[in-house]
Amino acid sequence: MFAFLSSRQLLFITHRNRRTQFLLGLLQKKAIFSIKSFTSIALSESEQQKTHSFTVSYLINSCGLSPKSALLASHKVHFENPDKPDLVLNLLKESGFNDTQITKLVTKIPLLLLSHPENTLLPKFEFLRSIGVSGSDLPRILSLNPDMLRRSLKNNLIPCYDFLKSLLFENEKVITALGRSQRALLSNGTKTMVENIALLREVRAPPSTISFLVTRSPSVAFSKPSKFVKAVQDVKEMGFDPSKVAFVQAILVVLSIKKPTWEYKFEIFRRWGWSKEDTLLAFRRFPNFMLLSDEKITKVMNFVVNKLGRPSTDILMNPVVLNLSLEKRIIPRCSVVQILLAKNLIKSDLSLATFLLPNEKFFLEKFVIKFQDNVPKLLSVYQTKMDLLDVEIQSKKVCGIELF
Repeated sequence: MFAFLSSRQLLFITHRNRRTQFLLGLLQKKAIFSIKSFTSIALSESEQQKTHSFTVSYLINSCGLSPKSALLASHKVHFENPDKPDLVLNLLKESGFNDTQITKLVTKIPLLLLSHPENTLLPKFEFLRSIGVSGSDLPRILSLNPDMLRRSLKNNLIPCYDFLKSLLFENEKVITALGRSQRALLSNGTKTMVENIALLREVRAPPSTISFLVTRSPSVAFSKPSKFVKAVQDVKEMGFDPSKVAFVQAILVVLSIKKPTWEYKFEIFRRWGWSKEDTLLAFRRFPNFMLLSDEKITKVMNFVVNKLGRPSTDILMNPVVLNLSLEKRIIPRCSVVQILLAKNLIKSDLSLATFLLPNEKFFLEKFVIKFQDNVPKLLSVYQTKMDLLDVEIQSKKVCGIELF
């Protein structure tokens, strides 16, 4: 019995030892596998770190990005060697991009560095050149509109161009619009413009007026249709004629100025004796005057009213005067006119528009050259751009024949 038990015990012990050895072997294999997996992960992380480090270094040294910008860009683009990025940078440099423009492009679109130059970038460059974009304009326009480089030439850029060309008629105007808007050749922007242009046509704005708007202020044409509709309604209610360029100029102003600013502008002109109706009348005559800064308005008004002694209604009749340069146009011309008035050589009831609005050639012939025999140093007075106080002193000397 003892021998039998011993035999069973021996068999159990042997079986247990084999099981233990099996488990130990299995654990050992798992341990080896785990070690290998850990080593693989460690190597993978090391390789990733190496690639990331190379990318950051390349962005800083070859693309001109700051360390902070390079680090942010490296989360969007990765490369192990400079082969592809170098091809892209070489094409950009050959196409006229300077270092600043390249930095700007890469900062906005890091993935640009992995583009295929001949298949994706060069065809777009060639298309822009084919419509008249010059060598110097190409980098400028693409730096302003970097998303163009991510869009399909066939499905996006060319259809958008065709639409703009149908509105503007001339490639030169299309190029001008491209240089003023980041959305000019983007399909989402063009869809918005289609609705707004349709509304302008509905109110019978002529093609020339629409062309003026899209060329000069394409951002307005890309406004949200709901806002654009409201602006068109407001402008019509103010009495603007859709057939005139002033109609779209007024739309631009209405979309640019918030209601509190309008009220503040009314208050500024009220201080100079204008009613709200006066201000709206001036707005109809020259819409852009509402975009002038408070400082600009105050300086011109102060000069005309307080120094020249003219009523503010003189400006109300010709609000474009507010847009003229005080130092380079208003003061020099008023200086000449004050002297001529002091010598009784011209009528005293001349409107501001008579001598402030004409071009330089006309003014010189009409108010300077014509009176050189009477006032030999009049041209010199004009060129010195003296202020009104000097003119008053000068006028007294003129009257006393002290200076001339």
